[in-house]
Amino acid sequence: MHARALLALPLILAVTALTPSGSAANAGVAALQVGLRAHGLYVGPIDGLDGPGTAKAIRRLQKRAHIAVDGVVGPQTRRALGRFARHRLGSRRLEIGKAGWDVASLQFRLAEHGFPSGAFDGIFGPHIDGALRRFQGWAGLKEDGVAGPATLQALRAPPATIPLPLAWPLTAPVLGDRFGPRGVSWHAGIDLPAPLGTPVYSARSGEVVWAGWRDGGWGFLVIVAHGRGERSMYAHLSRIDVRVGVWIGQGVRVGLIGATGDATGPHLHFEVRIRGASVDPLRALP
Repeated sequence: MHARALLALPLILAVTALTPSGSAANAGVAALQVGLRAHGLYVGPIDGLDGPGTAKAIRRLQKRAHIAVDGVVGPQTRRALGRFARHRLGSRRLEIGKAGWDVASLQFRLAEHGFPSGAFDGIFGPHIDGALRRFQGWAGLKEDGVAGPATLQALRAPPATIPLPLAWPLTAPVLGDRFGPRGVSWHAGIDLPAPLGTPVYSARSGEVVWAGWRDGGWGFLVIVAHGRGERSMYAHLSRIDVRVGVWIGQGVRVGLIGATGDATGPHLHFEVRIRGASVDPLRALP
């Protein structure tokens, strides 16, 4: 068996019970990447994928720890990661103040379910607490900020899906950053780069529930509610052409492409949420 297969096997066995079916990424691998990054051994994205960068970092760790350099994440390799790797997800209740492998796994799993909490760092702080409480509310659980058996059971279910089909918000769209891991954090929508002033259209009919500036990096933002808990969000606009409370049809212009808020250049950040959970828009686009 090849070394990469040997690496993947123990990680997959360790977190299979908490990995939704069909998910290509693995929360255990993501946690490993967080630990390797903390030791200055890994500089790639926290994507939960067993790639060559992760394998190389594991061997560097093993060489540094003077253990067998075989690329296998066994007990000795986990001990080489120190206190960070002491607890697997599900081995203890998690709440503010906890840190380690299990917290990083929880972060990644929450992000996959549409509740990202900032940079993946394995430290249970206010951002994870907020994301966890939002997920608990979404799942119909007590919003206590404690990741115990009930919360972990809910995380075994597949992430939310988009109930209603959508149209592209731009004509001839060019796809930039996708939904999912990006660097050391999670991108909760898709980016569609386009020239400044390009028209942006509603992806489905609905009621405009936000039309204005929004802090937190959004810039000028429009949010349209479509029913069944589904909302589409259009961020970084240079101009807004609709107002709150108005019902608009699919294909109605909501604004123009801009670079307002936290944007390095003109593009549309297009996001879809189902009862507050961010979902990959590409699942509902033709």
